[in-house]
Amino acid sequence: MAQADQESPTLGTSSSLAAYWYFHLPNFVLAALMYTMLGRVLLGLMVDADSPNYIWRFFCRVTDPVVAVVALVTPKITAPVLLWLFGFVWLFWLRVGFHYTLLLFNLAPRVGGAAS
Repeated sequence: MAQADQESPTLGTSSSLAAYWYFHLPNFVLAALMYTMLGRVLLGLMVDADSPNYIWRFFCRVTDPVVAVVALVTPKITAPVLLWLFGFVWLFWLRVGFHYTLLLFNLAPRVGGAAS
């Protein structure tokens, strides 16, 4: 049989995205939230909390649900910027835990060319 007729053991980029949508979609959403939270921390150092800046309002609107959840397990005396940093860290560990869980169940995508 010719080499071209054999099926490749690794997936291409487009088929990998389609085949592992259950990994890529939550990972992308968590990453976007995580880095938006980091952007809120950095922007919060330069902008007032009640600023009418549309970028600041967007960052606040997107990350407020995460901040509300993190505030439930964080002491009330914590400064807002530290609360946002805790949110960033919690989202990071959520991504790591999600990836590790999928690896345990052999559901996560593997690096191309790696043995299964």
